[in-house]
Amino acid sequence: MDVLVALGITASYGYSVMTTFHMFFPTIFFEGPNFFDTSALLITFVRLGKYLEAKAKGRAGQALKRLLELQADKARLLVNGEEKEVAASDLIINDIVIVKPGERIPVDGEIIEGRASIDEAMLTGESIPVDKGVGDPVIGATINRSGSIKVRTTKIGKDTVLSGIIKMVEDAQGVKPPIQRLADTISNYFVPTVVSISLITFLVWYFLFHSTFVFAFTAAIAVLVIACPCALGLATPTAIMVGSGVGLTRGILFKSAAVLEGIAHLQVIGFDKTGTLTKGTPEVTDIIPYPDYTKQDVLKIAAAGENPSIHPLAQAVVAEAKKEQLVIQEVTNYSEEGGYGVTCYYEGQPLLIGNRKLMNLHSVELQGSLQDFERLAESGRTTSFIALGGRVIGLIALADVVKESTKEAIDRLHQLGLKTFMITGDNKKVAHMVGDQVGIDEIIAEILPQDKINVIKKYQDQGFKVAMVGDGINDAPALAQSDIGIAIGSGTDVAKETGDVVLVRNDLLDVERAIRLGRKTLSKIKQNLFWALVYNTIGIPIAAGVLYPLTGKLLPPEWAGLAMAFSSVSVVTSSLMLRRYDKRLEA
Repeated sequence: MDVLVALGITASYGYSVMTTFHMFFPTIFFEGPNFFDTSALLITFVRLGKYLEAKAKGRAGQALKRLLELQADKARLLVNGEEKEVAASDLIINDIVIVKPGERIPVDGEIIEGRASIDEAMLTGESIPVDKGVGDPVIGATINRSGSIKVRTTKIGKDTVLSGIIKMVEDAQGVKPPIQRLADTISNYFVPTVVSISLITFLVWYFLFHSTFVFAFTAAIAVLVIACPCALGLATPTAIMVGSGVGLTRGILFKSAAVLEGIAHLQVIGFDKTGTLTKGTPEVTDIIPYPDYTKQDVLKIAAAGENPSIHPLAQAVVAEAKKEQLVIQEVTNYSEEGGYGVTCYYEGQPLLIGNRKLMNLHSVELQGSLQDFERLAESGRTTSFIALGGRVIGLIALADVVKESTKEAIDRLHQLGLKTFMITGDNKKVAHMVGDQVGIDEIIAEILPQDKINVIKKYQDQGFKVAMVGDGINDAPALAQSDIGIAIGSGTDVAKETGDVVLVRNDLLDVERAIRLGRKTLSKIKQNLFWALVYNTIGIPIAAGVLYPLTGKLLPPEWAGLAMAFSSVSVVTSSLMLRRYDKRLEA
């Protein structure tokens, strides 16, 4: 664009100089009107367009600017028991900082003293603060809403979560997606073509139609100035900036512009089970009491027996009792028997919590509870007998339960026309129970992590564009193999490093939102490119004088310059309209 504008301004200014000095050097220069005002107005209109364009592009990049502003400037460093205010950038790993209510946490770290409610909206988008205590991790730039805490620094500089997010956003807004190559290719041929059209315009008017030199010259300059490769060049990056910014506010991080485009072309999407479709931790799903006992009685007694254990299933029972605000009593003679369960004494009576083998070992009668036990086990739940004083008083079943949003997310993906599948190392019974519950199309169970790649390849060999959603180290190879790897934000660092998209909020509905946003962004890019091409297709002939036989007038070069400037602004404004899509993503 600068080449074309420079040619137009230089030609008009140079011609004006020659006509101005005609009176002094008639043998060298020639007579005619001058275009000094045209060249001045051209510069004015082009700079006005650039200014408006810069303002619009600035709004497009606001997401990144807001992120940079989140970083804390100061920190309260604890040195020999005394507080010392230092620059947050001077902190090193294992420094101890004090964070008071209302202050930003300066760096990533771990709470070593105190409790606080932490506002993590910048990271997750969730407005409700999260209660945290000793041992819990905290993220730099989040806000302490209540309670004074001491934090030990664990990550600094480019290793912090915020720095990682900023880098992802910079990469997403800086890397050219495949569709940009189309615009670049067009632009490569655009300038020589326009210069050629400008010369042809001059030659046709001057020699073919015998117009005056000034008339032909004016038309040629208008052609140079109205042509706008700038609109083509802005069509893709501005849409990418806005699209990635909208994703960021929703906790959806695209690692590159190519990902934002690629996710729009997906046809098949695969899911890991544990921690992705399910919560990843066991929860109590069923309590069946037997005569003389209520559900709360059974839970209270079971929690007392399980409390000394560190086994995840035992802790799930204890957590359920605490949620019900039950008092957990002490037990005596506690013993864990591997592969069987636990034995102890509760209020002087022998208490057994475990499987059928444990009950048989201690000659406990199971006749009245066996049918219930088999029904629960058949549904994929881990079920334990609770026997007190030599008889079964109830059953407790646990399972890794499906996340609340999983079924709706799968339904929405099907509505978008995507095929879904699940790959898991878990047994077929449990896998099919989860898969059928949420409506997955294909279920592949009892598979090793390294074999997950082969499942992805199978779909790719059939010509499908495949995405994989996972959260663990064992998902990393499959995330890397897929066309688009989507990592759950609560998962491992390895998964997040391998994934192309990171869902910060750990909400599976964000998978569908990411795909919708990708499709909308790609649609906006195509729309921008279309209008940029249409503008030039219509504008260049008008500037060349196609309408002169009808109107009797040529398009003045300064007005051509104004039209060119506003074509760029219109493309950027069109991209900014994408910000309105943020509200529709919430649906």
